[in-house]
Amino acid sequence: MNVELRHLRALAAIGDEGTITDAAATLHVSQPALSRTLEQLEHRLGTRLVERTTRSLALTDAGRRLWEHAHRILAQLDDALAEAAAGPRPLRVGFGWAALGRHTLPLLRGWREARPGTPVRVRRCDDPEVALRKGEVDIAFMRTQPSDTALASRVLYQEHRIAAVPQGNPLADKEVLHLADLAGEPVALCSTAATTSADLWPEGMRPDTFEVPGVDEWLTTIALGEAVGVTTEATVHSHPHPDIRYLPLADAATVTVRLVWPRRPTHAATGAFREHAVSALR
Repeated sequence: MNVELRHLRALAAIGDEGTITDAAATLHVSQPALSRTLEQLEHRLGTRLVERTTRSLALTDAGRRLWEHAHRILAQLDDALAEAAAGPRPLRVGFGWAALGRHTLPLLRGWREARPGTPVRVRRCDDPEVALRKGEVDIAFMRTQPSDTALASRVLYQEHRIAAVPQGNPLADKEVLHLADLAGEPVALCSTAATTSADLWPEGMRPDTFEVPGVDEWLTTIALGEAVGVTTEATVHSHPHPDIRYLPLADAATVTVRLVWPRRPTHAATGAFREHAVSALR
């Protein structure tokens, strides 16, 4: 099976951009040339990778799997070439939403002092698990259990949930809240945070919920008084807001914070960073 790097780059761009037109522009090739490259890849593999109609384009299940592998393979190649030219690259640490809150800077400063020759680069990811599978980060902090068996994880600690309430809302005058206090309020859910849903409330007491696309929209929606929110305590440290009061939720289950990495590490310092994090947060 003769699959070349140009085939992988073509599929990676098509999956990223969502159209042949945009992918061709990204790769600086013509649309017909890109279409031929894709058809050649599908022919050599003997399977359909992209479903195409006159109006839409979508990766098949096989196409999505290969798209993730292609990103990882291309990232590893780019890393190898860069390392040959300029020396070892930094360890890339991914996180979603609020990293580790108050623990973030002490953890990273401790690493810098202990391993000055191995710098860390942090990267916020909408979906840290996808970033790991694509090889965009080497290790990540997550608040969900990874679904991919190619990823390993280790529990770091349990984090309390808190309520985010707009200043001026009567709830903001309290010191502690319960889930029942929020049941009569609209609750904003952030699409990039998977730790809160209506299922957090008992059946029969679930509030009206709606989704916003990111953390900035979530904060703005709550600050405007259009909703309340539920998050984890790291948000208090990473996203303070003058028009939002964060309050403990006395009866909400805690959230498990994990460190997640590929079972086949993409950086030589992955194991050392994992042990540093476990030790620092013990």
